[in-house]
Amino acid sequence: MHVAGLWITSPPDVIDALLFRSPTPFSAWGVIAMWAVFATALLAALRRPLRIRPRWWRAGHLSLAVVIVGGVVAHALLIEGTMESVSKVVLCGLVVAATLKLLADLGRRAVSRRRAE
Repeated sequence: MHVAGLWITSPPDVIDALLFRSPTPFSAWGVIAMWAVFATALLAALRRPLRIRPRWWRAGHLSLAVVIVGGVVAHALLIEGTMESVSKVVLCGLVVAATLKLLADLGRRAVSRRRAE
């Protein structure tokens, strides 16, 4: 919806961003995050037809999720818009903290699984 709205208001800017020709640094991070979302959807759709093992699927999905979070946070922090800086930093910090907690939980679970084997 975000990109569609931008396309309606300024198609040349969207084309520049998608081709990585935009003069604004935040647009590249948004495009990277967007393509990582598409790659995640493709990975999920092709998991069974390609018979991707759960361990490899999880690693790919997790890697793309980290790219998405990093891209979205960088995109949001670099934009000078209507949101004030403090609330933007706090919200981005919460997203990063939630991602780090998830990664730590997954790491602990993997270690306990290995010990059980």
